[in-house]
Amino acid sequence: MKKLLFILCLSLSFSPLKAQESYTVNGETLQLQTEIEGNLDLLWNTFDGQYRYFIRTKDGSIQELVNTKNPNTKKYQEEYKTTLNELTQDFGLSADKVNLTLTSLRDYINMYDSTSDLSFNYEPKSKLQSRLGVFGGLTNQPFINNPENVTVPFFGAEFEVYSNTRLERHSGYFNLRTALEADDFKYSSTQLGLGYRYRFINKNNFSIYGNITFVTYTFYYETVSYDDPLNPGNNITEKQSGSDLDVPFIFGLGSDIKVTNNGYITLAYDNLFAIFTENQGNFPIDFAVGFKFNL
Repeated sequence: MKKLLFILCLSLSFSPLKAQESYTVNGETLQLQTEIEGNLDLLWNTFDGQYRYFIRTKDGSIQELVNTKNPNTKKYQEEYKTTLNELTQDFGLSADKVNLTLTSLRDYINMYDSTSDLSFNYEPKSKLQSRLGVFGGLTNQPFINNPENVTVPFFGAEFEVYSNTRLERHSGYFNLRTALEADDFKYSSTQLGLGYRYRFINKNNFSIYGNITFVTYTFYYETVSYDDPLNPGNNITEKQSGSDLDVPFIFGLGSDIKVTNNGYITLAYDNLFAIFTENQGNFPIDFAVGFKFNL
């Protein structure tokens, strides 16, 4: 058993060395590991505890990615970004957000190689991204007693989190919406909602999706009138306020239409029905138009 462990440890200790090759870069002979092979190769190694990274092009030339400090301003000059942009500009990629780390460089070079060579096998790791949106519309508050079926304006904001790869159809959202009162409907509310969204049509320029709002927390203000039991025929009017935490599972529909590289017009029809909250008798009216953008 000890002999087996010794052989295993020995083989593991030498395995990185097998991936290293000797290169001459600017007159300096270096042992480098090949991280990625494609139209652009990513090479690297550590020297005296410092990471150094290199790019090899198809013609075999090698350039080092450096980030030197300006002696006058004491700021890093990020020359590596200029080098990457020059090497990848033919496919419109930008290295402005690339860090001089193995993970960040690996993602960027993999992206370039897969873009410039369709046979290059690469699937990017799932990364969480987010959108922020604002919206406004009309609602008849279908889950609130509204005898005259009055519609009132509402407005709000939403924060959405989604993935950019396999799970791009799925997202979670947190929204805040405020509905105003009307002369014939003395009820206003501010509601926080947490939900899930699935895009069953998901194109580059538009998507159509279904929403499920799992949890809501509502602050409300209302004016109620009732007969005075001590003076029949006279009404008593009171202003009331309160808050409710519910798990209603409210369903809705929506669509995002891309209008800029970073922005979308949104259309929404919410509060269609709920599993654990009853409709108060009116056909649901809850339409909104908004704008959202990628953060």
